[in-house]
Amino acid sequence: MSQDKYEPVIGLEVHIQLLTASKAYSSDSTEYGAAPNTNVSPVSLGHPGVLPVVNEKMVEYAVKLGLACHCEIREYNEFARKNYFYADMPKGYQISQHHTPICNGGYITIKDTEGEEKRINITRIHMEEDSGKSIHDQDPFNTLIDLNRAGVPLLEMVSEPEIKTPQEAYQYLTEVRKLVRYLDICDGNMEEGSMRCDANVSVMLKGANKFGEKVEVKNMNSIRNVQRALEHEIVRQIDCLENKVEIRQETRTFDAVAGVTSIMRTKEAADEYRYFTEPDLPKVIVRQEYVEGVRAALPTLPKELFEKYTGELGLSAYDATVIIDSKSISTYYEALIAVTENYKAAANWLMGPIKSYLNENAMPIVQFPIQPEGIAALIELVDSGKVSFTVAAQNVFPLLVKNPGEDPEALATGENLIQDSDEESINEFVKEAIAKYPDKVLEYKSGKKGLIGLFMGEVMKLSKGKADPKKASQLVQELLGKDQ
Repeated sequence: MSQDKYEPVIGLEVHIQLLTASKAYSSDSTEYGAAPNTNVSPVSLGHPGVLPVVNEKMVEYAVKLGLACHCEIREYNEFARKNYFYADMPKGYQISQHHTPICNGGYITIKDTEGEEKRINITRIHMEEDSGKSIHDQDPFNTLIDLNRAGVPLLEMVSEPEIKTPQEAYQYLTEVRKLVRYLDICDGNMEEGSMRCDANVSVMLKGANKFGEKVEVKNMNSIRNVQRALEHEIVRQIDCLENKVEIRQETRTFDAVAGVTSIMRTKEAADEYRYFTEPDLPKVIVRQEYVEGVRAALPTLPKELFEKYTGELGLSAYDATVIIDSKSISTYYEALIAVTENYKAAANWLMGPIKSYLNENAMPIVQFPIQPEGIAALIELVDSGKVSFTVAAQNVFPLLVKNPGEDPEALATGENLIQDSDEESINEFVKEAIAKYPDKVLEYKSGKKGLIGLFMGEVMKLSKGKADPKKASQLVQELLGKDQ
């Protein structure tokens, strides 16, 4: 195949909309969903004579992300005017950082196609403001402008062109989204535009020293669509090279329905933004003492949790990965293991009955009615042999969901679900079960050990599910092992 001759070169620019209460350089609200053009003021509208002021939270969040990505934090930070005209850019320029990004270097760790860890290096992370929003689909004759988003603080995170496959790009974005959610600096919802990605992609012959012509792809509203857009664009560029068609430096948009990219505009030369230092903003000095204060307040991040769960707690890599995939799930698990030492059972309950209940009810775990202490009491109920896991999950758990303040053991007792661990009474059920199948007893003695399940089923049926399974299994095997 011709595709085997080439390798892609991919770099991603991720725009991260910050969860601050006010905008980057003004006190205007950043509330999502407000009526159009209500979260504005003379500052965000760019009126003459107004003065911007740097939002301190924006700086704090930039340092947080930089530390989480192992970046070097710049001490002296300047802002710059990036001049270009868009209808939704009221000032005619964007306040950004040009020569002095607050974070340099660093990396995000992903898994390559062989499952090995791979570092994707970061070029820079810098602070800037968002533009407004142009709306083209509500009026057939006019473009509508909503300036509520104008001035909302952003971090732009630029990777080195080290991503080699669309799947690696998917993993990179998944890790970035996970990080910003753990740091509580962005909700990471690409569908709502609070995390956006532009992809720069080219292809070159394997082993070549020079990159191919770079194409930028925009308008991808999910991590999956970034992967799909790259898959299509790589094939398109290879087809161009194979058919001697020139690849031009251009910006393309992605049509998620058709699964194809199409041209938005060509770039005959590099964009000339006429950057110059923002005269209305002083330097922001980020001292080392400040950085260390932010570092000390960082939450435990996914990689650290993974090492804790697989190392200290003995969970499998799969269990640990599922738990840390969501901050709210891992937060609940952390609260649960604070009140029980059966870490594996805690993971099983979280990924089994709890997650099933959440999925069936389309409910986030923050709305889950049972507190960690209730699940810990359920775990203890099973561990003590008073109920089986099956009874706990199928009978006691639903009762506890409806009565989250009740004691699980009291609920089980009230429903007559407590297991019978009395050896004498269980032994009577075992004798009855074995007496019912004399022919199967002979088969068992001749080597068909799988028949023990038949006898156990009969014991549980006779005891109405209340016989302690471990004790019953032990007694069944002992009795079957005796000479009749």
